Amino acid sequence: MECAYYDAGRCRSCSLLPVPYPRQVSDKQNRCRELLSAHPDILWLEPVRGDGRAGQDPSPGAERDFRNKAKLVIGGTVEAPTLGILDPDRRGVDLRDCGIQSPGIRAVIPVIGEFLTLTGLAPYDVPTKRGEVKFVHVTEAPSRELMLRFVVRSQLAVRRIRELLADLVRLVPLATVVSVNLLPEHRAVLEGEHEELLLGESLDMDLGEVSLHLRPQSFFQTNTAVARALYAQASAWVGAAQPASLWDLYCGVGGFALHCARAAGGSADRIVLGVETSEAAVESARRSAAEAGIDARFIAADATAFALGARARGEALPELLIVNPPRRGIGPELADWLDASGVPQVIYSSCNPESLAADLTRMPQYAVREARLFDMFPHTRHLEVAVRLERR
Repeated sequence: MECAYYDAGRCRSCSLLPVPYPRQVSDKQNRCRELLSAHPDILWLEPVRGDGRAGQDPSPGAERDFRNKAKLVIGGTVEAPTLGILDPDRRGVDLRDCGIQSPGIRAVIPVIGEFLTLTGLAPYDVPTKRGEVKFVHVTEAPSRELMLRFVVRSQLAVRRIRELLADLVRLVPLATVVSVNLLPEHRAVLEGEHEELLLGESLDMDLGEVSLHLRPQSFFQTNTAVARALYAQASAWVGAAQPASLWDLYCGVGGFALHCARAAGGSADRIVLGVETSEAAVESARRSAAEAGIDARFIAADATAFALGARARGEALPELLIVNPPRRGIGPELADWLDASGVPQVIYSSCNPESLAADLTRMPQYAVREARLFDMFPHTRHLEVAVRLERR
């Protein structure tokens, strides 16, 4: 992919950009194989590229236009805001033509810049710790509808954006969800805890089999095409196993649980349970299940605490367990519990093969039968890998 920002040295976020894309995919596959080399009998399925298709020979769409979410740092001035990243001196670098963003996001970034100028709110200046607008997060649904989240320093900015909401909707008619996030502290984080909804409630991520409802602070994969492929793979594994019950720990808005509940040939009375710490995400998952007519239960709880307390609650363990943890992995406590649990099958989706490998070493009672690389993040070293485990 050609990138003027990279060539000019203005942005090096896509650190693998000079590497031909097929080589990027094969290198990631080899890295995963090496990290999981303690499990030599793994059947490695064809990797899924950035366009959601399998194989090594990508179409041009595999390399660009794949990100459904932009987390834009706001810099510059009121009259000429930059939307992109910060340079080493903590000054704004404008990346409004970034090729990895979806076309819909690229199209709306200049309009957001116009709106920021209209507000009269100063971009936050990191070196001086002055200004109001820190970030704008933009998410695009398959329908092309948008969620806009403004991360600001004070209630002054919240009020100003609320006052100009009608102007924002006029400028961005595809915006169906608008919120303002309050981050008063000078911290290296992308958002604060307090969020105020100004428009709508959730963004409808229609993935074909199921529609997921994404609220402002909910997690969703940044590549919609690859997310579809990831859920489809998990569903295929579940469909082949035909478990009578499954748990989805770290379920988020219910992507794995809802897709796997509908796995081809699945039992109509399959017991499906999703566990997630975020109350908002759980509410979204419940709404999706109700709309799709899926009999699945979702609860707000810590995944590890829920699993470890299952027997004390008299909760029957599932025949299949899905885990999709953050980068740190499931950790020693949950891995040890799982190894001793007797659960027959596990699907582990990981965004960090190092933590996946560490977790697997604590679960010797499981054999890794199949694995698949999902290149969720082309041009970077980040990846998603899913493995299917069976109890020995």
